[in-house]
Amino acid sequence: MNNQEVIAILLDLIQTCRDGQECFQNAAENISNSEFRRLFSIFAQQRAQFVTELQAEVHRLGGDPSNIANLAGPLHRTWMNLKSAVPRDEASAIAECQREEEAAVNDYQEALKADLPLDVQYVVKRQYMDIKDAYDRIRILQRAA
Repeated sequence: MNNQEVIAILLDLIQTCRDGQECFQNAAENISNSEFRRLFSIFAQQRAQFVTELQAEVHRLGGDPSNIANLAGPLHRTWMNLKSAVPRDEASAIAECQREEEAAVNDYQEALKADLPLDVQYVVKRQYMDIKDAYDRIRILQRAA
């Protein structure tokens, strides 16, 4: 796999993490339960850190992490902005975070199927494990809500 292919995969993961960060931030700002709000804030910060780590990998490989040509990202953000304008209950906020994390789990699984260099694979795998853990925790919240 050449550097451009690896960079393209990493750019997709950057967008995935940005979408997750925005979803968690919106949930944290619009949910009344202080424990859930704190958890979603932590997940939003975690996704921001993942973005930084992935951007560093793109830089290291000679790419430009600001060169994300993903049309789905802006459309998703518009949808998220529209949804955040509508008052939501706790259950719907948790459900949205669960959907976002399920998409992230799938994106990371697809990335891990690629023949990534070992150093990149390590970063992606570590982030995947944290995202999978967050997804599992949100599923538990969903059942409790």
